[in-house]
Amino acid sequence: MFKDSKRTRYTETTIGLGTHVEGRLVSDAGIRIEGEFKGDIDCKGDVIVGEYGIARAGIAAQDLTIAGRVFGDVNVKGRLTIAASGQLHGNVLAHSILVQDGGMYNGHCRMERQTEAKPRHLQENDPLQPAPQPVKEIPAKEKSRQAG
Repeated sequence: MFKDSKRTRYTETTIGLGTHVEGRLVSDAGIRIEGEFKGDIDCKGDVIVGEYGIARAGIAAQDLTIAGRVFGDVNVKGRLTIAASGQLHGNVLAHSILVQDGGMYNGHCRMERQTEAKPRHLQENDPLQPAPQPVKEIPAKEKSRQAG
């Protein structure tokens, strides 16, 4: 009876201003960094590096927003956003990237689609399918000139 109504709620992990953390951080929920973090972050949720936050880390996340400074490679399944005050020094693998005016990015970038689109089967009278072009018959004289 209670099992159906119970839902696990994840809380966001916050590393506050003035806090220094080292190590490996693994989370199913979101992470917010306002202090300093050194190590690796593996997050199934979103990661936010606040305006005064510093991450010297490799970061894997769903979405990543950088308003502070990140030194390390990032792997983002969704969107990477670098705010006007943000800096990223490292390589990126992401689905989409947004760098606001004033944001800094130094590194190499590779973009990949999250999932491949399934091919759509085209019908004969499909409006999205280009109309077939009539085949133009080339006279025999033209064929011999083209052959050389």
